[in-house]
Amino acid sequence: MNDRRQPVVTVLGGGSWGTTVASIAARNTPTLQWLRDDEVATAINETHMNPRYLPDLALTPTLRATSDLEYAVSTADVLVVGVPSQHYRSVLEAAAPFVRPWVPVISLVKGLEQSTRKRMTEVVAEILPGHPAGVLAGPNIAREIVQGYAAAATIALPDHGTAVMLQSLFNHQRFRVYTSEDVVGVEAAGALKNIYAIAVGFGDGLGAGDNTRAMVITRSLREMSRIGVAMGGRDETFSGLAGMGDLIATATSPHSRNRHVGVELGKGATLEEITTSMNQVAEGIKTAGSVVAIADEFSVDATIASEVDAVINHGQPVTATFRGLLRRTPGHEVHGTDW
Repeated sequence: MNDRRQPVVTVLGGGSWGTTVASIAARNTPTLQWLRDDEVATAINETHMNPRYLPDLALTPTLRATSDLEYAVSTADVLVVGVPSQHYRSVLEAAAPFVRPWVPVISLVKGLEQSTRKRMTEVVAEILPGHPAGVLAGPNIAREIVQGYAAAATIALPDHGTAVMLQSLFNHQRFRVYTSEDVVGVEAAGALKNIYAIAVGFGDGLGAGDNTRAMVITRSLREMSRIGVAMGGRDETFSGLAGMGDLIATATSPHSRNRHVGVELGKGATLEEITTSMNQVAEGIKTAGSVVAIADEFSVDATIASEVDAVINHGQPVTATFRGLLRRTPGHEVHGTDW
């Protein structure tokens, strides 16, 4: 990046989280957001709001938006990608011809590519080889951050110096950004926690109570740590912001899409009814089957994830899921392999 001017950040994606990160970055450096919808891009430029995903919330006035992908990408010194996992590869392939050499690529996506079970930085490595690839993740409810509530996240890249350099683009008094070199762990935690938030939502939808919620969150953290370490992440990452922090936020917030899916399923709604009523993607729906396959590949017990997958993909009733979990004999809390 050129030291004689401020780096330009381009954020690909017009959802609530992509818009929030673009608004954060715009406080620190020139930032451009790319959206497919020209009307929403115009609204951001003229009213400083995203009327579709963050209505009535003011964004940073200096944030600019465009629906011209070539223009957005060709001007970027840092490329941030916040489109849903199922569109990630196609958007990145469309953007690739316009990405200048060595531009870092930061993923905001908390999911896996369904067809390959790859993490998003692995997709970046395929499409843009040689570009530094990292992830920004944590307990980040978009609406609260835009409203000015304090929050924190982790930016992870293989090279710590690059992480520190990019940290300053997103760090703010009320949005604290920490650094990590554990890209695998931070990405895995972000994808895994969505499934466990659905599981917690099951209990809330059934009216299971606070003790049950605490039990499911705690055992979910243990399970996702085992899977994440098997994938190559560091155990300590799962007790940090991207792991425990994001799991707590996603499993308890009324703004959480994945928790909402679990709650509504617990109340008896069908998955089709739930997804039709939502205007954004709940990544846990897409990820559940992939995570179970990964756990099988590494011979890791994934009882809770398997039960969520059974409900999401195989028609198992939520009530049967909870009865099945509670029938299991508990083992050692730390060293046991059961849920």
